[in-house]
Formats: sequence, C-alpha cells, structure tokens
Amino acid sequence: MANGRSPSVKDVAATAGVSLGTVSNVMNRPEVVSPATRERVERAMAELGFVRNESARQLRAGTSRTLAYVMLDGSNPFFHDVAQGIELAAESADLSLFICNSNGRADREAVHLDRLVQQRVQGVLITPVDPGAPHLAEIGRRGIPIVIVDRVGAGGAFCSVAVDDVLGGRIAAEHLAELGHTRVAVVGGPESLGQVRERLEGARQIWAELGLRPEDLIHLPTAALTVAEGRSAGERLAGIPARRRPTAAFCANDLLALGLLQQVIGAGMRVPDDLAIVGFDDIEFAAAAAVPLTSVRQPRQELGRAAARLVLDEATDPQHRHQQLSFVPELVARASTVSRPRAL
Repeated sequence: MANGRSPSVKDVAATAGVSLGTVSNVMNRPEVVSPATRERVERAMAELGFVRNESARQLRAGTSRTLAYVMLDGSNPFFHDVAQGIELAAESADLSLFICNSNGRADREAVHLDRLVQQRVQGVLITPVDPGAPHLAEIGRRGIPIVIVDRVGAGGAFCSVAVDDVLGGRIAAEHLAELGHTRVAVVGGPESLGQVRERLEGARQIWAELGLRPEDLIHLPTAALTVAEGRSAGERLAGIPARRRPTAAFCANDLLALGLLQQVIGAGMRVPDDLAIVGFDDIEFAAAAAVPLTSVRQPRQELGRAAARLVLDEATDPQHRHQQLSFVPELVARASTVSRPRAL
C-alpha cells in the first residue's frame, strides 16, 4: 500500500511497464495476452499487493459471479440439503452461492431480495413464504432470473422445481391404511404453507378412495414444522383416551415426526406397537432416530441441482422458456411403521 492507499490498476501498469488495457486484459481476458507479458503483470500485482475491486467490476459488467438461495427455514435440514445441491451446481459453473434465511417471514424475505438485487446476483433461487407475492415478480422485472424451489410459482410466471406433495400425502396415508390403521392423525401446520395443505389433501384423497370414515382421519394442526411443535402434538395425542386414540400419525415433515416420536415414547407409548409414525422429507436424522423413522423421501439435493440449472439457463440463454419440474416422492419404510395396529 503506497501513501496509505491501496495499489491501483495504474500502479500495476506502471510497475509492469504495460498499458492499462493490458492489465485489464490480464484480469478479464488473459488468453489474449502473451504468457511473458501476463507473467510480468501478475508479478507486479503480487509485488504491490494489488487486490481486484470485484464490486466495481460487477457494476461495469452488470452482474456478479454469484447465485443466491433464500431458504424458508434455516433450522430445517431439508433446506440445507437443497442448498448443497445448488452449491454443487454453482461450483460446476464457477460461481459462488449466497444463502439467506427468511425464517418464514415475508418481510425478511423481501429485504433479502432487495439486497440481492443490489448485489447484482446472476440468479435467485427461493423457497418463498408465498409463491404469489408481488415482490417475486418484481425481481424478474428487474432482470434477475428467479426459480421457485419446493413450490410451484403462481401462474407459471417463473421456473419451479418441486415434489408432488399431494402424491406424497397419498403414499403416506395409503401405507398406514395397508397396515390396517383405520384411525390416523395427520400432524402439521400452518395450512398457509402450500406443502402442508397439499400433503393433507393427498391423505384425505386416498382415505376417501379407500372407503374409510373421514372423521377417522384427524388433523392435528401445528403452528410450525418444528421438533417443539411435534412434541406438543405428541402431548395432545397421548392425552386422548386409548380407545379413541389414533393408532398412527402422518407428520407433514420429519422434524414434527421426530418431536412426536420423542414425546410419545416419553409418555410410555411404544412405537410402532401403540403408535406408528410416518414423516416427510427423509432427512438424515430420520434413519438415525431412536426408532428409525418411516418417511416420504424427497430428492433434496437433486431439487437444488435442477433449480440451479434452470436459473443458469435463464441467465445465459435468450431462448429460455420457463419450466415447472415435478419430482416423484417415494416411501422409505423403517421400524416406526413395521407393525400392524395393536388390538384395543
């Protein structure tokens, strides 16, 4: 640092004995500079301690070498697995990834998006609080590609990647019915979340198709999709008299299922003898639970990779057309549902 200031491109050019244009080419188009000249410029940069002003370069280029993912809930391992898939695709494209957490708050989500626009990210991937929120459309109008992750964008206005949540709900409820369970609790909420609504809808669909009584598919709402809310639901479930208590529970995600499992075991119930449990997502902790958890698996990393591919295609291909990709969930049966219901 000379005279208390950081070395500039002019300083590098003077030290290397080349023009400003040559220094610019070394930084941006090194293939057009002869190896000997490029080495001289790079040696001058090292001697001076020159650090490229990436923010200024981004302003000139109109974009950065970054993608961003705005996740819905940073405490849920599902979203970290999705982010890992995005990161792998970003690395393959020589990009970095910003990760933001809205924590289920629309106001926080809007703040993140505004700042990401200021950073001129190449594209935004988001699991939104509301897929129809006006601020999502505003990102597109400002020229930044946006892809909806784990939901379907309203009206097909954006690319999206998601799992068929209705099918997932059907798979879970059908599995329990096939084991002989005729009173099942569906644990999850709030219903303002599309994933919860659709998984509940799927369970209700298959329940009706199997000719089972609708009042025996009992919805236990929760305020959030967390372990603590799962424990609360478990406390309510354990408090139901045994002869009226559901013999199985389908939880809208694995965190709820893990909390429920913890609570009912603590209350002296046996899983699956007294209560069979199915979760959703198949996060890593599902298989490692005290009673390994049956779960409806989502291809979490593949969701992330597919979303990143879509956003990069939109950023680079003038002929890009929006796509809505839907993945098929699958049941992974483990010890939490292996038994048929105990006769009461």
